[in-house]
Formats: sequence, C-alpha cells, structure tokens
Amino acid sequence: MKNYITVIGGGLAGTEAAYQIAKRGIQVKLYEMKPIKYSPAHNNQNLAEIVCSNSFKSNLLTNACGLLKEELRRLDSLLIKIADETSVPAGQALAVDREVFSEKVTKIIEENENIEIIHEEITNIEEMAKEGIVIVATGPLTSDDLAKDIQKITTQDKLYFYDAAAPIIHKESINFDIAFYGDRYHQEKKKDENIEEWKKRLEEEKEEQSYINLPMNQEEYENLVKGLVNAEVVTLHEFEKREIFEGCMPIEIMAKRGVDTLRFGPLKPVGFDDPRTGKRPYAVVQLRQDDKQATMYNMVGFQTNLKYGEQKRIFTMIPGLENAEFVKYGVMHRNTYLNSTELLDETYNLKRNQHIYFAGQITGVEGYVESISSGMVAALNAIQDFNHQQEVHEKHKITFSQYTVIGSLAKYISTPNTKFQPMNANFGILPELEGKKIKDKKERYMRLAERSLENISK
Repeated sequence: MKNYITVIGGGLAGTEAAYQIAKRGIQVKLYEMKPIKYSPAHNNQNLAEIVCSNSFKSNLLTNACGLLKEELRRLDSLLIKIADETSVPAGQALAVDREVFSEKVTKIIEENENIEIIHEEITNIEEMAKEGIVIVATGPLTSDDLAKDIQKITTQDKLYFYDAAAPIIHKESINFDIAFYGDRYHQEKKKDENIEEWKKRLEEEKEEQSYINLPMNQEEYENLVKGLVNAEVVTLHEFEKREIFEGCMPIEIMAKRGVDTLRFGPLKPVGFDDPRTGKRPYAVVQLRQDDKQATMYNMVGFQTNLKYGEQKRIFTMIPGLENAEFVKYGVMHRNTYLNSTELLDETYNLKRNQHIYFAGQITGVEGYVESISSGMVAALNAIQDFNHQQEVHEKHKITFSQYTVIGSLAKYISTPNTKFQPMNANFGILPELEGKKIKDKKERYMRLAERSLENISK
C-alpha cells in the first residue's frame, strides 16, 4: 500500500482534511487542478478560495452553525482558526476577508513538509484507490470529467443542482446620503429620543456597526421587484428543470413568488429606522463587508443568475446604488453532490469501496463550516484506515455523537431518505432534549449547545 493519503480538491474540506492528516505525521498528496484548469466560479490560484458569500454565518452558540464552529475549534480545525484570524466586522456573524483567508490557508498548507501539492486534474479515482486511501473533496464545482468518473463509481444518473453567488460592490460608489450603517435592531429610534439625538447616536456608533443599509419606500421596492421579474437571465432552460437549491435561491426567482416575498425575506425592514425620516422603511437592502479594509461589500441575499448588464441596470435602481461600481457580478453555477444516503456511511466512507472517502458539499452538507466539518471527519477516519494498513493499530471508525452538530450532519447524509437534499447545520437534525419540553427557543438551543459541547469533548 502507498505510504501516503491522497486528497483530491484544495477547497475548504480538502485543505482541512490534508492538514489534519499531515498534523499526525502522515504524508499527503493534495491534488488541485487550479491554475491548470478553473471552474466557472473560481478565479485565483489560492487554495480554499471562497466563491459565494464571505460569511461563515453566526458565531452564537444558540445558532446551529455557531455551535458547529465551536465544536470544530475544540477539535483544532485549521480553517476555523484562520477564519477567526481574518474576520471582518459582521455583527454576530463570522465573516472573513476572502482574499486574506485563502492566502493564509495556502501559505500554511504549502509550508507543511508532510503535504505535497500537485496541480493536476484527476479523472480516475478508482485507479488511485487500488493501492491507497483517497478523499474526494472536489466540492460543488467538480469538473465535468471527474463528475463522470464519480457517476461511474457510484452508478448515479444525476450529480447536480444549481446555486448562485451575489454581486460585490465598491464601497466608495455607495451614496451615503441615503445609505446608513447599522446592525438589525441596534439602530431603531428609542421612544425617548428626538430625531437629532438619534442621528447623533447613529453617527457615534457607526464604527461598531457591521452592515450598510439601503432603505426603500413602497414605490422603490415594487419597481425593483418588477425589474427582477422581467429581467433577462442566463440559460433560463436550466431553471425550468427545477434543480435550484432552496438555500441559495436566485433573487429573481424569489421575486416571482410574490410581490412581498423579498420584503419578508432578505429585504425585511424589521429592526431598522431610516435616518432620513426616523421611521421604519418599507424594505431594506443590506450590504456586508467583504474585505479587511472595508472597501468592498456584498449584497446580502442577492445571489442571482441575471445577465451582467441586467444586474447593473436593475441593482442600480436601489436607492444608494445609483452609481454603484461592481467588483464582481453575481453568477450561477452547477453544484455537484451525491445521493449520500445510499452511498456513504457516517464517516463519509463510500460503502462499496472502503478506500474512498468523500468530503465537502459534494456529500450533501451545505455551507462552508459544514464542509470543513465533513473534511475533519473523513480525515480522522482515513487516518484510522491508513494506520491499520500500516499495522500501527486495529481499525476502528471514529463517529461523532448524534448530540453534536458534526455527528448529526454525518448521520443526516448517511441515513436513507428518498427526498434527500443538501442540508445546512440546524437544530432540527439534533435529537430533542430529554424531559420536559423547554418553550423558550433560545434557552432550548443553549441547552442543546451545552449537551453538544459535553459530547464533543468525550
């Protein structure tokens, strides 16, 4: 058998897996096809490139993704550590400077003497697995040739759905006569404040507030919705297949579901007052900081498949963005994932070939942190297999308790389900608390978090 473990894919799951293996003194060959070949959504040479939102979601323990991050911190996750180190203001969320994040991950992986990075596209997994252990972490943008090879290995007819990324805007092009800083609920006018006192307080607090907000009245909002509904999209026929993931729905599709859909979704005005009027606006567009220098902001919830010209035309209808300069337009891309409930076990091991593991969004875990989690679990079990083959110790699987988010995600993707779809971390996949039901949601979630962290340390 080979004296190394192969990891295919240098994204979030792949780099986490490679690091965890190398940290334990085992050699890793990490295959990444960039810069020889790029997916439709990738555009730089670094490992762990983030192509959609720069947010790793909430840091709160009362949020399932926040709890998952804390579990991973306790397991010495490299990528969560670097995310913490490269964070940018985002309220209660963990958002990163995507360029600095990827650069830092790349530097650490490149400097690790146990990791050899090979820039090559792999198209025959089973051949590689004949004499060694392979972790496939090629993500939702797996190349066409490799996707065909995976279909052959897994005997699956279909390996994809579609999702989208939101545009990014130069901060200096935003009109701050209209736009204002603020986190939801933090800048609503207090009952005992007059309008001038309130505006002064907002100005003093703006350095601590993470989002730029663009208030809209009813006419402005309805014009935006009308524009989205009638806009030209790229490859409309693909949407008609109904293969769009609900968790990353293009904004133009949401707009077609009803005039108020966006106002009760990403454009909800709850928690805001417009500094120009002191009253709650009809709708609010939020922009989240995308880099450490706060020069770029992404449009929260505005993932889209509109043609680039249409994006500029329609999004500049939003008050405050009339002169917006786009760093990057939104883009739609194919996502590849397995029917893992039939194919994988709780260690992300392929049932029909014990030498092959999968990790990342290709397994049906949806999200950055979830992908990192799967890379961690696959790596720890690949190490067990490797050591067993090297006659270091008896083989045993490392499975995490279903009371942890790491374990519940692994259980979700490996449990038979005829309606399987990619899944984010959420408290709904954890077993309920024993005893009397706790009605207060925050208290219930905190108890679930406490139980999880007790089990992650066992």
